[in-house]
Amino acid sequence: MKTFFIILLIVLTFQNNFSQQIFSPDGKLELNIKLSNQNELLYNLSRDGKSVIKDSKLGIDLVDQPDFLQGFKIDTIITSTYYDKWAPVWGEVDSILNNYNQLQVTLNQPKENRKIIVTFRLFNDGLGFRYEFPVQDNLKYFRIAEENSNFALTGNHKTFWIPGDYDSQEYTYTTSLLSEIDASKGKNFDDIIVKSLPGKDIVQTPLMMKTTDSLYINIHEAALLNYPAMYIKVDRNNFNLSTQLCPDAFGTKAYMQTPCKTPWRTVIVSDKAEDILASKMILNLNEPTKYQDVSWIKPQKFIGIWWGMHVGKDTWNYADINNVKLDEVDWNSLKPNGKHGATTENTKRYIDFAAKHGIDAVLVEGWNIGWEDWFGNWKEEVFDFVTPYPDFDVNELERYAKEKNVKLIMHHETSASATNYERRLDEAFNFMKEHGYNSVKTGYVGKIIPRGEHHDSQWMINHYTRVVEKAAKYHISVDSHESVRLTGLHRTYPNWLAAEAARGNEFNAWSKGNPPEHETILPFTRFMGGPMDYTPGIFQIKMDYYNPGNTHQVHTTLAKQLALYVTIYSPIQMAADLPENYERFPDAFSFIEQVPVDWSDTKILKAEPGDYIVIARKDKNSDNWFIGAITDEESRSFEIPLGFLDKANYEITVYQDAQDADWKNNPMAYNIEKYNVQKNDLLKLKLAPGGGTAVILKPIK
Repeated sequence: MKTFFIILLIVLTFQNNFSQQIFSPDGKLELNIKLSNQNELLYNLSRDGKSVIKDSKLGIDLVDQPDFLQGFKIDTIITSTYYDKWAPVWGEVDSILNNYNQLQVTLNQPKENRKIIVTFRLFNDGLGFRYEFPVQDNLKYFRIAEENSNFALTGNHKTFWIPGDYDSQEYTYTTSLLSEIDASKGKNFDDIIVKSLPGKDIVQTPLMMKTTDSLYINIHEAALLNYPAMYIKVDRNNFNLSTQLCPDAFGTKAYMQTPCKTPWRTVIVSDKAEDILASKMILNLNEPTKYQDVSWIKPQKFIGIWWGMHVGKDTWNYADINNVKLDEVDWNSLKPNGKHGATTENTKRYIDFAAKHGIDAVLVEGWNIGWEDWFGNWKEEVFDFVTPYPDFDVNELERYAKEKNVKLIMHHETSASATNYERRLDEAFNFMKEHGYNSVKTGYVGKIIPRGEHHDSQWMINHYTRVVEKAAKYHISVDSHESVRLTGLHRTYPNWLAAEAARGNEFNAWSKGNPPEHETILPFTRFMGGPMDYTPGIFQIKMDYYNPGNTHQVHTTLAKQLALYVTIYSPIQMAADLPENYERFPDAFSFIEQVPVDWSDTKILKAEPGDYIVIARKDKNSDNWFIGAITDEESRSFEIPLGFLDKANYEITVYQDAQDADWKNNPMAYNIEKYNVQKNDLLKLKLAPGGGTAVILKPIK
């Protein structure tokens, strides 16, 4: 595809009373920059003449040095335009347009004889900007105390938010006005394992908002590398948002050496909620893949020895012992607890199920020694990632999985000891390759070691990148849990298939759970930066099935669990329930068997954050289309025009809530219908409270 990059204008000026503007390629968005009376850099953003961001200050606070906040003069302004199309290794579409107009301003502080460059890129769907520090005599090494990027909003917007926790994103979302945000209060705080709440006015990104005149605004970041994660500080009185970075143990935000640059700050804006979900701006602000060969990176569907632990049927640990030195234990002499999930026999059962139903892989958790004394003890070395329990035969399972044409997925829980994991990475990845594993699920439960670091601090951001880069050398793909939320880096590192970094389906098994609206908010928030391993597909909705009297449950209908495979995009999707539960509902499981994990096209048909989402996707390897529709606690009906289809006639299979279905009282009632439709037909869907519909459309030849 031909690429265009045209420099349109170069201006040399030393005048302070200046302003400069650029427009998005379609002319709808307008960006203006100028200097204030104090020679501060200001920007504002409007859409169709309507203000989105009012005059807002930009700058950087430094430690023990003068700040990059004011006293600026303009050295140069360069405007340019860029047009390109590129093909992702995997994704929601097979081609992405990257088209923007750019304004790059070089600011000089004459008093300090220093320079900083601020680059703005204006797309049809939003704005990205970042800071760059070129090589210069008066700025070589420096520490950032805080970043002062501001977003002055036009009013008291409706906001979907979670607290700004430096160590976890596993919260349910609160919907409130900006003026009502109190991040010291919220839903289900008691479920969070590690809490590091910096203040009641700090919230996380991606931050989703809706204005009173129905404009949708999403604030996040792109290409988070060698820098701490960004949070948002809310001025509840003036509706001004400002960046707050995750600190290290000493309170420093970032350690920098020129030449260097920050991540992009992103503002996606539209008058249609559907356009927010369709945006590829964050991906476009990331660099192309670093790898010449990507043939080894494969999207996949998997099952796993995992849900049984969450519902209390199985355990991760092999024996019931505590407070021991694990390297001194004679494991062969210990008596197993009788509930260990990761046995050779049980893993073979999962492999057989995967082979029978065309599932690509099997995840096995609890296979390696250390689970008896791993959690909450803040120990430097717990897991070695190469020593299996006595009842897990690595060699036999390698042979058996290969015979059945099923891959095994390794699990590396680090117990948050990142230093221990980094020391052992080569040995661990060598072990994986020797035994036929090409994917790993990493975990970081607990307080981070090095002590004082947070999950989202600069050191840990670099750790996650080091793991992904090291994994690529071994042709291993990564699914990270308890890590930082994604910022589009799966374009640069396509072996970073997914992350957790949000409150997943597992919370429904043993806590207050996720409310029915949860999955209608996540695509507008956490998923804006990249795929999540949400683990859909739970069929046994109520947990009293396993333990009478247990009141916990999944807060959806069974049909909605099917629809999540379409509305939640991920190149690595888990069929999360137990095989025996799928065998109870083979007709419903047929949808999971057929739904792909890689797509050539995606259409956002209907969407409203917190209420409903309807998405259609086309399989990358066939002409089949799939539709997923989900709702919150309200029942809803939709009429979906099928004009997006490529062919004239289709056989349609509809997996839907039964007439009397309800997420709370009758969640497992569903119907399946099959009939023929044409491209000009109207598809009518009815969703139960907390429900959903999943649809397969196959062309009739």
